[in-house]
Amino acid sequence: MTLDTARLGPMANAIRALSMDAVQAANSGHPGMPMGMADVATVLYSQFLKFDPAAPKWPDRDRFVLSAGHGSMLLYSLLHLTGYAAPTMDDIRNFRQLGSPCAGHPENTHLAGAECTTGPLGQGLAMAVGMALAERHLNAGFGDDLVDHRTWVIAGDGCLMEGVNHEAIGLAGHLGLGRLIVLWDNNHITIDGDTSLSTNEDIAARYAATGWHTEACDGHDPADIARAIKAAMADERPSLVACRTVIGKGAPNKQGTHNVHGAPLGADEIAAARAFLGWTAAPFEVPADILADWRSLGAKGAKAHAAWEKRLAGSSLKGDFTARFASVAPLAAPALESYVAGLVANPQKVATRKASEMALGLLTEQLPQLVGGSADLTGSNLTKTKATTPLSPQDFGGRYVYYGIREFGMAAAMNGMALHGGVVPYGGTFLVFSDYCRNAIRLSALQHAQVVYVLTHDSIGLGEDGPTHQPIEHIMSMRMIPNLNVFRPADVVETAECWALALQSTGTPSVLALSRQNLPQFRGEGDANWNAAGNRCAKGAYRLKAAEHARQVVLIGTGSEVEVAMACAAQLETAGVGADVVSMPSWELFAQQDAGYHADLLPAGVLKVSIEAGVTLGWERHVGANGITIGIDSFGASAPAEELYRHFGMTADAIVPKIMEHFDI
Repeated sequence: MTLDTARLGPMANAIRALSMDAVQAANSGHPGMPMGMADVATVLYSQFLKFDPAAPKWPDRDRFVLSAGHGSMLLYSLLHLTGYAAPTMDDIRNFRQLGSPCAGHPENTHLAGAECTTGPLGQGLAMAVGMALAERHLNAGFGDDLVDHRTWVIAGDGCLMEGVNHEAIGLAGHLGLGRLIVLWDNNHITIDGDTSLSTNEDIAARYAATGWHTEACDGHDPADIARAIKAAMADERPSLVACRTVIGKGAPNKQGTHNVHGAPLGADEIAAARAFLGWTAAPFEVPADILADWRSLGAKGAKAHAAWEKRLAGSSLKGDFTARFASVAPLAAPALESYVAGLVANPQKVATRKASEMALGLLTEQLPQLVGGSADLTGSNLTKTKATTPLSPQDFGGRYVYYGIREFGMAAAMNGMALHGGVVPYGGTFLVFSDYCRNAIRLSALQHAQVVYVLTHDSIGLGEDGPTHQPIEHIMSMRMIPNLNVFRPADVVETAECWALALQSTGTPSVLALSRQNLPQFRGEGDANWNAAGNRCAKGAYRLKAAEHARQVVLIGTGSEVEVAMACAAQLETAGVGADVVSMPSWELFAQQDAGYHADLLPAGVLKVSIEAGVTLGWERHVGANGITIGIDSFGASAPAEELYRHFGMTADAIVPKIMEHFDI
């Protein structure tokens, strides 16, 4: 069914009415963008977008990303009008209220029809790059019959100004992601006023310089919008369509001004807009004929979905395709079982970044969902394996992305890849550069996206590169992000365990903080039947060494400082002071254990000492008010690692006297 142009206007006005009414009811929100982009969205949904409201997670649906997430009522209106189960009209009435899935900005965990959580400007577009990349990668393996969809983005001026936009479009242009089309709400308005206050750049030229195709159209002329979209679809490059729009279109006294961007229109202006648009329906009501036109689009999508299901059923690749979109959680530990057994038989003293590479070698060989990469630090992060050949415009079937020096863009793209499905992405950079991509890591956690961040060179142990590259506050700052598992393994066995846990955590992203320097293998005894016996890191912390004399001290170490804790314990035992050593690779998983486990591992009445080459802030929760926190509360320095550990007092010779002083020994 094709809708004639005359019917598109009333359909777009339904978006305008719902948007202005919802924002007014909430006394909060952004009516301008939904009203301005209503015509573009109506053309997109009625003529081009492939979707089925009854199956919002159909793998071969088009992905639609509202990068300008502040205009969330555009998405909520579209989902309701086209017949998704949610949001209901009651949900829209309760826009921005506690318990409503219609949050201030779209959240993928609230609505099945929201592909990703947007609001931090630029990241929606950057995630869309990851989605488009995942589509081409899966298409290379399964062909057009099973994977043949586009990724569409509505972005505003803010999305195009943010720095992550530069990183994202550079990657998309380089890879030639021609199934990606960005519809730019070119309304010349930001919160402060006209865009001329802050920018005069030629945005289309910037996109063209990165290898994009560009088009322009009148964003209120359905025929011109359709023409521009068709031209974008016909080009093999990713496309930017500059849609010249009027923000707040339909509000006769406020449209075209920044006053309509982020505030309710007010009762008088809404009444004027209703008269201007000829919209006579009551608030939160859509005339039956207009709603029927919108719902017909969902029916059209159901036919496309049914045809795809028929192709899948008859495909020889059905089993592999279904497996690719299934969870890797049950496969992670078995993939590493023989490897860990080999480590027990032949211990390895290697850096945990090398241990990660060793574990990845087996995991990438057995789990085709894993797609790796690095922000230009492949040889340092050790994230590439024999099984992961380069992903390039010549071979989208490759499984290793050279992201270039684009940490933020990499992290955002990995979020998009994970949310697309069929891919479990991991990517590497130095831990200190996690600051560049922190907001995307936060969005990984907020979206429950299974992304693994391989963050190497995790302490002063990296040595001579000095304080610009030595993380101090970073581990603790990562631990502050909710729903993020931060792993800092102590040896080659713990690294394998942490990789298994990261792949088993389907709704939680993970950070693997890994050392540059070699670390001894402490694990071995009792790990021969590792998978059957249980992953000791799964509890977040465990007793690596029990006291030989009467226990007086519990030494808690993470990562490379477990070696320091073991050296301290040896000196203390020689002096007759019994010392446990607890390895704590994950605060988050330890916090999930019951009170009995906590009391057994960190018993009352004994001195508890934390040892970590980073800030001491936060360790009080584990060592208590009377415990000792050993760490570094200043920036590092440039010198060999061994010298730095001595300089900052991170050695047994420096730590043990502080413990003995506590006991007046």
